[in-house]
Amino acid sequence: MDKKYDVLKIENQLCFPLYACSKEIIRRYKPLLEKLDLTYTQYIAMMVLWEHRSVTSKELGNRLFLDSGTLTPLLRKLESKGLVTRRRSDDDERNLLVTVTEKGEELRDKALDIPESMAGCVSLTDDEFTKLYKILYKIIDNIS
Repeated sequence: MDKKYDVLKIENQLCFPLYACSKEIIRRYKPLLEKLDLTYTQYIAMMVLWEHRSVTSKELGNRLFLDSGTLTPLLRKLESKGLVTRRRSDDDERNLLVTVTEKGEELRDKALDIPESMAGCVSLTDDEFTKLYKILYKIIDNIS
């Protein structure tokens, strides 16, 4: 094969190992999250809400890199499960406030062991984890 095409080999792409790694990590979350009746995307939304209690849907979408076409059905589902409420802001009706409910807060206790379980799947040292974390966020910052 002509060397000029080496740039197109999958093993020379940064995107592929990132994609494959992300896919496999999310797959490992699945059995842990099934116990909570959450998808991975619902779980990351709940993590933001557990941290902040109430955010606008726009802020939630920005934090999770989700567009409204993905976020709206996600929030509807979480609301139907009784984990969040959605209401228009009193200050600005254009803003939709998403707030974790008491039931949603209770779910947080059940999720406490998930990060440790996932850390066991990844098998990185603390130093490797920290370096990878910083590199990934550097990439996110640079392309956002």
